[in-house]
Amino acid sequence: MPPVEEPLSRADLVLLRRLVLEHKAAERRHRFPAVLHLGGPGRPEAGRIVEDHAGPDAERLDHALRCDVLEALLKRATRTDPGRPLMTWLTRPGTLEVQDLDLEWLRAVTRVNAETDRALPFLVVTRDGWRDPASGVERRWRRLRQR
Repeated sequence: MPPVEEPLSRADLVLLRRLVLEHKAAERRHRFPAVLHLGGPGRPEAGRIVEDHAGPDAERLDHALRCDVLEALLKRATRTDPGRPLMTWLTRPGTLEVQDLDLEWLRAVTRVNAETDRALPFLVVTRDGWRDPASGVERRWRRLRQR
């Protein structure tokens, strides 16, 4: 999977900023589940996988299940909207520091990319910014507002 590398084009920076703005507007709670999104900024999502670890019966997805579900979403996305570039991003609470869940999803996306001969980008998005856990490239904002 190609990691995000500097310098980013102005168009890419605008799209990634939009991801953060959309997440910030959609999720107002302080505690919420992590969600892997498939699609692209500014258009309807092709799919999402919610990983809710709250509650006594909560179970984490394992690597194989993450890969299977992501592949199924990809197949559906390419049938319903062929030709549009796709990306994956994980929205979660907390800071942009790399967490175990980020690495687990990075591993799954990398595996699915290899199996399907794709190059889906993977980013982590919080209310403060975005980060590519593979390359470490990130953008943070203190007071991000809609322009």
